[in-house]
Amino acid sequence: MTRIPFPEMKRGLVAILRGIRPDETDAIVDGLIGAGITAIEIPLNSPEPFKSIGQAVRRAPEGVLVGAGTVLTVADVDKLHDVGGRLVISPNVDASVIACSAGLGMVTMPGVFTPTEALAACAAGASALKFFPASVLGPAGINAIRAVLPKDVPVGAVGGVSDADFPAYAKVGIRTFGLGSSLYKAGMSADEVIRRGRAAVAAFDALGESTS
Repeated sequence: MTRIPFPEMKRGLVAILRGIRPDETDAIVDGLIGAGITAIEIPLNSPEPFKSIGQAVRRAPEGVLVGAGTVLTVADVDKLHDVGGRLVISPNVDASVIACSAGLGMVTMPGVFTPTEALAACAAGASALKFFPASVLGPAGINAIRAVLPKDVPVGAVGGVSDADFPAYAKVGIRTFGLGSSLYKAGMSADEVIRRGRAAVAAFDALGESTS
């Protein structure tokens, strides 16, 4: 089993741009990176996702992680690798997807909800875990499951999470967040997405070090 470590990032903020079109990608990605967002996820059920991911990869500086969400198959992993994506986010735990990604040097973050799923993902070599939907488990639920997980596997909260929730999760040591509809919805203007991105960055930075 090969495990690719989740990279150190200035902020644990993943922008989930579900539904973004290629003609919108450049302005929104540039704006979010400029605002301080450190990872970009374009789910594969978006229009022409690999085209948008390739555009985002070309625009992202070193230190910004770009990849795909809703990655369900090894074929998806291969296509993502071909356009330069490095981040593989899935709604489920598929050992073949995790192994293929690791073999290509890509970072994996499968979705989990139960201790069984979380431990299976760790055993398969996941770089990090995406607790989804986090709004159902809440900080206390995720923290209870973390007690039985390897300490070196980062945990993120995704699903129904906005910048208003950062302090509650940070109190239990969770500082990686996937921001979906609270940050971007299909058809939203670049200016609005960037405004929301700046607000999320400000909220994250306001956590400081006291809650880590």
